[in-house]
Amino acid sequence: MLLLAGLFEVGYALAVGGSHGFTHLSWSLVAAVFFLLTLWALSAALRTIDVGIGYAVWAGIGAVGAALLGPVFFDENLSPARATWLGVIIVGVVWLKLADSPQEPRVAER
Repeated sequence: MLLLAGLFEVGYALAVGGSHGFTHLSWSLVAAVFFLLTLWALSAALRTIDVGIGYAVWAGIGAVGAALLGPVFFDENLSPARATWLGVIIVGVVWLKLADSPQEPRVAER
């Protein structure tokens, strides 16, 4: 559910970019739909995930997705330096989520 929320966040960010400050009606309506979908999916995901971890992963997916797809849709620039730092974000989000994974209890030795 958190991945879905992140994908909706990417759609929202791209639609906001395409709306040019909410001056294009069609993009603005798409942005509103994605906004509602991302809030719904994020709230559902946060039922079982700590809010700090969930929000960080959601924001990371949205930021990286928008940065990677911005050049595809809006003729934006993705320099090697930007791509490197996006990679750092991806690694950080993955490690953050792995750190949140439940650990198996240790058996005490006698």
